[in-house]
Amino acid sequence: MFVKQILTTALIILGTLACTTNKAELGSAENPIKIHFLPSLDAKVIEDNSKVFKIFLEANTPYKYEFVVLQSYVAVVESFGTKRADVAALNSFGYLLAHDKYGAEAKMIVLRHGSSTYQAQFIIPADSKIKKLHDLDGKKIAFVDPSSTSGYLLPMKTLKDRNITPKESIFMMRHDAVVSKVYRKEVDAGATFYSPPIDGKVEDARRLVVAQYPDVDKKVKILELSEPIPNDPIVFRKDMPEKLKQQVVEALMKFIKTPEGQKAFKETYGVTDLKLTTDAEFEPIRKMLAQIGKSAQEMMSK
Repeated sequence: MFVKQILTTALIILGTLACTTNKAELGSAENPIKIHFLPSLDAKVIEDNSKVFKIFLEANTPYKYEFVVLQSYVAVVESFGTKRADVAALNSFGYLLAHDKYGAEAKMIVLRHGSSTYQAQFIIPADSKIKKLHDLDGKKIAFVDPSSTSGYLLPMKTLKDRNITPKESIFMMRHDAVVSKVYRKEVDAGATFYSPPIDGKVEDARRLVVAQYPDVDKKVKILELSEPIPNDPIVFRKDMPEKLKQQVVEALMKFIKTPEGQKAFKETYGVTDLKLTTDAEFEPIRKMLAQIGKSAQEMMSK
């Protein structure tokens, strides 16, 4: 009898532990699909628009969602390793890190005004004595983040190809902060993302500070552009159920066709459309890293 009581008690305890340790189904209120955003501009802008994403996705899929804005590219990448991220709007280099280290999958790529590629730009004060890229040799340059493709890696490849070495490199962590630094003439030049103007209106990183500096297009000019590389992907955790991946992809493709979706995508990342993609589309970036002399794993350690 005593032995039977012990066994019964043990089974109850094991059953209780199983109930408390089993994680709720992904997409439920207890375990929502976690979508991570990058801090490429003011976090408040992303946070406000993420609410619009959440409302649409929950109305058009049977799942619950949680949106998170992290403070660095590497933090988003590592979230795939700890399974704290299910989906992320990553930069192209961050995707390579997440893919190589955790098997993350690019399912969509963003389009900006019909283009699936983008370039980096070097910007300088409009009245600068710098006239060509070679004039940046020995100068102070502001970059975004050591892991940023358009804000560091692509510009550095451009400089390396021309045998140009900055005297000092500083990292501002955001594209708008780099533009502001150049506007105030606190650096000789800066490197940010480039997008072509639309109907004469600036669409590159300078647009991020127009509210603060209305004359930024007159005070800050583009010195030169880099070569084009693939745009940013929407990335999914490798072992996320395929059915969920497909439903989220379909919902996001549907969302960007709506007025509220167009506004939310444009305000967060300047995105005007989405298209399906695969890992093969990012092979040019792997080749770029090889030319720089770095691997995705080496960059992860920075």
